[in-house]
Parts: sequence; C-alpha cells; structure tokens
Amino acid sequence: MSSTAPKTAPGGGIPGSRRPESVPRRHPVAVALRRAAPALGAFLAVRLAGLLFLALWAHHQDHGVWPILARQWDAKWYLGIADHGYARRVGSEGSNLAFFPLHPVLVKVVAAVTPGTRATTGLCLAVAASFAAAWGVFAVGDRLHGRRVGVLLTILWAAYPVGLVQWMGYTESLFTACAAWSLYAVLGRRWLWAAALAVLAGLTRPTGVAVAAAVTVTALLSLRRGFSARALSAALLAPLGWCGFLAWVGWRVGRWDGYFAEQRLWSNEMDGGLRTLREIRQLLVRDATPHLFLVLVTAVLIASVALFALSVRDRQPLPLLVFTGVLLVIVLTSGGVYFPRARYLLPAFPLLLPLALRLAHAPRRHRVLALSTAVAGSVYWGAHMVLVWTGAP
Repeated sequence: MSSTAPKTAPGGGIPGSRRPESVPRRHPVAVALRRAAPALGAFLAVRLAGLLFLALWAHHQDHGVWPILARQWDAKWYLGIADHGYARRVGSEGSNLAFFPLHPVLVKVVAAVTPGTRATTGLCLAVAASFAAAWGVFAVGDRLHGRRVGVLLTILWAAYPVGLVQWMGYTESLFTACAAWSLYAVLGRRWLWAAALAVLAGLTRPTGVAVAAAVTVTALLSLRRGFSARALSAALLAPLGWCGFLAWVGWRVGRWDGYFAEQRLWSNEMDGGLRTLREIRQLLVRDATPHLFLVLVTAVLIASVALFALSVRDRQPLPLLVFTGVLLVIVLTSGGVYFPRARYLLPAFPLLLPLALRLAHAPRRHRVLALSTAVAGSVYWGAHMVLVWTGAP
C-alpha cells in the first residue's frame, strides 16, 4: 500500500526545499535602499531636468555650465580653503574664516586620491551628498507617515525653487544629508548616531547649531522618562562640531570672538529681523520694479514662516520643530545679505512635510498638477538664479 506522506530527504527535509536558515538574508541597507529607490529616481529626474534646462539656456548665452556649478561664488571660497588653508588674521585679504571646514577638507582628501581637479571633486562630492540627503529626507517622511509621503517629500525637496544648488560646489547638500540622517536617528532614539551626525553638520555650516539644538533638546527631554547614558552623551556631544570650529578660529587668530569678528566684517550680525523686514517692505511696497529673484527669496521666506506654523499645528515631532525653528530664527534675524536666504533654508526640508501630507491625500490629478508646477518652477528659477541674477545664489 503506497503512502501519501511526502518523501523526506536525509535529515528530515522535503526534497528540493531549503532549510529556513539557508534562505539568504538581505542586508538592511539594501532593503532600505530598495524602498527608497522611487524617491531617489524621482530626485534624479528633477535634477536632470534642471541641469538640461540650464545647459540649453547657458548654451544660448554662450556660457559654460561646469564653471557655473563648480567654481563660482562660495564654491570658489571652499576651493581656496582646500588649496591654501585658512587665513591667520581676521579681516586680512582673502580672509575665509567665516566658512566651515568639513566640505573643503573632504575635497582636499578625496582629490588627493582621485583624478581630476579639486573643483571637479567638490562638485562630485556635492552631487553624491545630494543623493544621501534625498535618501535621508525620504527616510524621515517614510518613518513618520509611510512610503508615499516619503516620496512626495523628496520630490518637493528636489523641486525647491533654488534646488539647483543641490548640484553645485556648495555645502547645502552635505549639510542636508547630515541633518536629515541625524533627525532620523533621533526619531529612532539612536542617540550616538544622531550626535555624531550633528557634529558633522556643525562642521559644515553655521546653521549646524540648529541640528545640535534638535539633538540636545530632544535627548535632554527624553531623560524625564528615565536616565540614559547614551541620551545624556548625545546631548553633550551634539554641539561639539559647531563649538569646536568657533573655538579653533578664536585660537587661530588670537581672540576669543574671532569667528564673530569675521562675521561682522561680512556684515552678517544678528539684528532681530530688522534687515529682513526692511527688505520685504522695500521689495513689496516701495520698489516699483523689484528684481524677480529677490521677489522669489521674499516669497520663500514668507511661505517658510507659514509652513512652520502649519508644522506646529500638525504636531510634528519635537526634533523636527526645533531644527526648523532654530534655522528660521537664524535666517530671519540675520542682518547680513538678503539674497542668499532662500538657499539658507534649503536644508529645512521638514517645512515641506505639511505639503507632502496633504498631497498624499489629494486626488491624483491635483497631485500631478502640483508636483509638475513645482518642478517646472524649480527648473526655471535654478537657471534664472545663475544666468540672470548677477549676485551669488
């Protein structure tokens, strides 16, 4: 009499089957990257569209694209630091002590072991950092509200009006990458990772203090639920990058306020927002023919304040609110130059989260229309910023 029981292989298994322990396990990073692939693909598409439009416009004006992206304005200062180091006196000719060191150090190190010029290296590092930043932006949105919101948040960040800066030899992409992943680590209570990334953010831009504040405040408040050595360590470590560079500048020039003295020479002191209000009133009330780029900057500032209020209403997690709140205060209360302030707010991606949430629940045609308009605007304004506007981005 034949048996209906399945035949077994030596060791008790069914022929052709695998033991559970023999099934290959994917690395968590590979799994996360696969989940983020749609967001990264959309980010690439937006940036390529902007680059193509810029190339066509620049060709029409007989301009080269590479010098615009790799060597002009702040990129030139960072390359100077990579080539010659920092000045030794405040206010000396070519004084560059207002620029933070992480990007030029990376340019110098990577250029030493790769072919090509340092300008090419700086641009490639910025592009690579932009993908790390886009992944971090997606990760935060995905963690809080799911994959669709994460993808939409990434597209909105890519379509920021001056998003072309993400692919220039600037520090915004590197800073956004450090900030986004630090905030992601805070949301997961991975305190030491959050602090380490906050230190890197503090070595990248002056607004790195906003990342440090988000980590420190959240870590300290978490101690109310019980003592954690890692949380306390993170709270103490997070500001060290920003504070360390300021202390180093003071030591280098022989005065404790060396960094702030340098900022005063760049006319970049805090004035409580008086300069901001004067510029807005001048552009919107008194100037009959304001420059379009300055109107865009003003619109970005006003919209950012409104989006922050909406973020508070939506009860965003505390670290995101602290980060964007401190960043907004720094940008709005600065007495320095007005025109780069839209760029200064590019890393404040959590401000776009209310829009991503509402688009996620909007009808498909409305979502497509809104995203298409945002991308088209970003493509145009990026090229306008470097080909029509005569100042730095």
